[in-house]
Amino acid sequence: MAVGSVLVTGGTGYIGSFTALALLEAGYKVVIVDNLYNSSDEVLNRIQLICGKRPEYFSCDITNEAKLDEVFSAHPDIDNVIHFAALKAVGESGEIPLDYYNVNVYGTLCLLRSMKKHHVTNIVFSSSATVYGDATRFENMIPIPEECPLGPTNPYGNTKFAVETMITDHINAERYNAKKAGKNGDEFNAALLRYFNPAGSHPSGIMGEDPQGVPYNLLPLLAQVAVGKREKLLVFGDDYSSKDGTAIRDYIHILDLARGHLIALNHLRDHHPGVRAWNLGTGKGSTVYDMIKAFSTAVGRDLPYEVVGRRQGDVLDLTANPTRANKELGWNAKHTLEDACADLWRWTENNPQGYRQQPPKEFLEALKK
Repeated sequence: MAVGSVLVTGGTGYIGSFTALALLEAGYKVVIVDNLYNSSDEVLNRIQLICGKRPEYFSCDITNEAKLDEVFSAHPDIDNVIHFAALKAVGESGEIPLDYYNVNVYGTLCLLRSMKKHHVTNIVFSSSATVYGDATRFENMIPIPEECPLGPTNPYGNTKFAVETMITDHINAERYNAKKAGKNGDEFNAALLRYFNPAGSHPSGIMGEDPQGVPYNLLPLLAQVAVGKREKLLVFGDDYSSKDGTAIRDYIHILDLARGHLIALNHLRDHHPGVRAWNLGTGKGSTVYDMIKAFSTAVGRDLPYEVVGRRQGDVLDLTANPTRANKELGWNAKHTLEDACADLWRWTENNPQGYRQQPPKEFLEALKK
């Protein structure tokens, strides 16, 4: 008997797939919807190799409400959603903002309407630290607490802010309407998980991040430099007011992040908090140069980089204050930056084609032991 049944949107993507794995390992039934825009369904095989269970998969665009209805109808036991499906590149969002509003905001509207029709009442939303914008504009807001006023500085962050607002309004309305009808409404809950820069891969070396196009995140770009797919890393700005002039970010191991989604879902089911935001992070900021050094150490040689101008919408410091999640969820980041770099290099070095190649036989043999 499954603990519960979860629809994971964007579940073949980087964070979604690791969260699907964590859910399966915790005894949940998992149904994934994804259109494979920036992912591969090969990850379903890797999940099964690691945990012995396979999530059910439907090819579905998040903006296709009729298809979402079909999925919920086919699985009436689904009582929770973890929502990842989104476009996610800050720079790109400034070039094609309407695409970002369509997928991220309208897609979530389709999802919430479908959930309402099928009386699915818990949602964990994959939000972002970008909703805070430049927190250095306030005193004593670094590391950033959830109480920090929101003020995104790019279209991607604006879409995440809009979705947080939509989910909040929806859950509050559902609770109010239930109470008006003489019920308690406690079954309607949402977790808004704000996090920063996921990093790393599965320690087995057979599952990791496999962006289909040009990766937008620092570590996958460094990994491509290390295997010769990219000549050098571009460092966007070295004139920030940090210790070395480069921007500061909070890097969190993908296993810690996936576990955070699982724990947040369990909290919604057990404690019925209504709508609550939690930061998931280490509380320790690392500069771009710190990351280059740490990954170069994992690789065993210095990796080339070039400093170029700042990107539009980038801010100095996005470091999380995870105290609320530590206290309320009992969640803590357990893995180090060095762990993330070592795991990422194990994945990249041995799987240079990502999911477009078979995993190394010795890694598969190690899983059987």
